[in-house]
Amino acid sequence: MVQKLTSSLELKQKNRSHVFQLLYKTSGLTRQDIVARLQLSLPTVTQNLEELQAEGLICEDGSKGNTGGRRAKTYALVANARTAIGLDITKGGITAVAVDLLGNIVARVHESVQFSKTEAYYRRVGHVIDLILRQGKLDKERVLGVGIGVPGLITPDHQKVFYGEILQFTDATCMEFSEFIPFRTNLYNDANAAGFAESWVRPDLKNAFYLMLSNNVGGAIYINNRQYNGDNTRSGEVGHIQIVPNGKLCYCGQRGCVDAYCAATVLSGMTNGDLNAFFAKLERKDPKACAVWREYLQHLSVTVANVRMLLDCNIILGGYVGEYIDPYLDELKALAARLSGFEDTADYLLPCSCKKEAIAAGAALSYIAEFVKSI
Repeated sequence: MVQKLTSSLELKQKNRSHVFQLLYKTSGLTRQDIVARLQLSLPTVTQNLEELQAEGLICEDGSKGNTGGRRAKTYALVANARTAIGLDITKGGITAVAVDLLGNIVARVHESVQFSKTEAYYRRVGHVIDLILRQGKLDKERVLGVGIGVPGLITPDHQKVFYGEILQFTDATCMEFSEFIPFRTNLYNDANAAGFAESWVRPDLKNAFYLMLSNNVGGAIYINNRQYNGDNTRSGEVGHIQIVPNGKLCYCGQRGCVDAYCAATVLSGMTNGDLNAFFAKLERKDPKACAVWREYLQHLSVTVANVRMLLDCNIILGGYVGEYIDPYLDELKALAARLSGFEDTADYLLPCSCKKEAIAAGAALSYIAEFVKSI
């Protein structure tokens, strides 16, 4: 009897999940559409639609058909039935976004504030959460959680920084960051968060390397549509591959690392930290900006050629520089192709789809993905 009851509950949950997942991916379906696509009985579909409506997860969004009788009602996901918040923590600022169930960014906030491991700073983090709640008119009861993207390596439970030289915050904990946040909170490595945001908008992503060219350089590896974290949660740290022996000093203490040559700050450093201003100079063919850019592309081409040789997969160029890379992609491809003994082209290089706030969005989307999967 117990086994029979368990099987019945499992079947009910499976049917509920199938109905929700179908409407999550395809809006504007009638009951009969759902019956036909899922091969379920009309009473089963009707019951699940009513339950999902009662929970506020789906709604009637119109009707269709014209057979002389009543038009059939259509159903769709309620995108704002749940939201999640993501933060991008850098040395000089906090960027926050709120995303809905479809991954749409529904609110943005940025505060310029210097990072410090102090109660005053963590209060500012809480203040930013308050701002995004107000700006997005978010219902606190519908917020799934807060993801915090940081430039550091994070323990598998997302609760502690075990390497954080950029912000000098090794051993910082999620509990510290979340002291003034009234929601479930997790920490995420910034590159992994940005890579997750990219994978969200590229559901067909199979094998790929996401190269984050932000104020620090990082990466995320995707194998068979899943992020590969490595045995010690240190995979993808392309920023610390040496490309110039005895070269510039990197914050990690070594010399010649990719990060010292390909971080966005290499470019924005000549325009008082304003990356947009640098690319405006580049567009105007400013001689100094062009010289800096040529050197940057040379080092970036070596980096991507090495990653391609090792992983043999597409490389997605993201991060702050990724927002501007499209017009210069052919030039980079030509440089990278010359460094390969196996390929005449570098068509494996792809511009990112998430141009802005990828780190914050990816940190938030982890909660959305978890919730959608749970239904």
